[in-house]
Amino acid sequence: MVRGGRSITGFNMQQSDAHLYEQLPAIVKRYQLPNNWKASIQILNSFLPFLAIWVAMYVYRDVSIWLTIGLAIVNAFFLVRIFIIQHDCGHQSFTASRRLNNIIGSACSFLTFIPYKYWAKNHNYHHGHNGILDQNRDIGDINTLTVKEFQALSRPQKLKYMLFRSAPVLFLLGPLMYIFYNNRFPIIRLKGWELANRSLIWNNVFLLAIHGTLIYFLGWEAFTRVHFPIIAAFGTIAIWFFYVQHQHEFTYKAWKEQWSYLRASIQGSSYYKLPRLFHWLSGNIGYHHIHHLNSLVPNYELARCHHENPVFDQVANSLTFTQSLRCIFNKLWDEEQEKMIGWREYFKRFSK
Repeated sequence: MVRGGRSITGFNMQQSDAHLYEQLPAIVKRYQLPNNWKASIQILNSFLPFLAIWVAMYVYRDVSIWLTIGLAIVNAFFLVRIFIIQHDCGHQSFTASRRLNNIIGSACSFLTFIPYKYWAKNHNYHHGHNGILDQNRDIGDINTLTVKEFQALSRPQKLKYMLFRSAPVLFLLGPLMYIFYNNRFPIIRLKGWELANRSLIWNNVFLLAIHGTLIYFLGWEAFTRVHFPIIAAFGTIAIWFFYVQHQHEFTYKAWKEQWSYLRASIQGSSYYKLPRLFHWLSGNIGYHHIHHLNSLVPNYELARCHHENPVFDQVANSLTFTQSLRCIFNKLWDEEQEKMIGWREYFKRFSK
């Protein structure tokens, strides 16, 4: 992967890079003010198309299964946009009103199946610990072992980790597990999570009431043929975006005493260079380097922040869609080379 015309090689960061990094927080801070007009437009152009396609899927569900699946994939992207609204509300960056953010975020959660307050707590933990190799690194993140940690596992534990990191599990089974297990039960029992755990239970209650009512009037089969494919595709898209933005080859990981927030934000979060349409459909989450620098920047300001400041083209860990496909093969963090490696390299170097 190349950034700014130079290959990124872990801790061999040049002095010029360090100087540039120090300028970034002040630059990004100028874009952190919410704009209620832009927020309102995003609500309309996310919810209205989603509901229209949802109704179309219900009406035409018996016409063609392929039409239904195609519409589900399109609608999954609009659900991603709705989730990004929920995500920003959890950061209190979507509107200027905390109360309004909480109302909007909670409403979004009834469509995304992602509990608002519980997930926001989880995600904010990720922002404060992104790339730290110490305990609880899997909270809000995809668990990644170092080479040494993997070597220390028993054979069954190694097979379990290898299965977990396989593409079918991560991108097909994993998203459903994440939505219907990880975000349905209060499995995080850390101190200070009591309120978030209670909110998760209440979210489940409201989900059952709302969707139970829809099932009563529409029928179980019709509801599952319409909403479940959307949720399944949404989960895969969301996990894929999150994966490539933190699991790229020359990402950043360090033990707590050496960890740098700036490096975790810029080097540890990729700039996913996609066509403008897909940036729009994904709520600009591809500008992940800016989002991790300052989570108070609303999603509708991320692209402007990047393109108005050429410095980001010099420091951003750029990743095209074609390049991102290689991330599928990244399995372990190699502390010696300070990069992600795959099974082929691992067994070639360490199986002797």
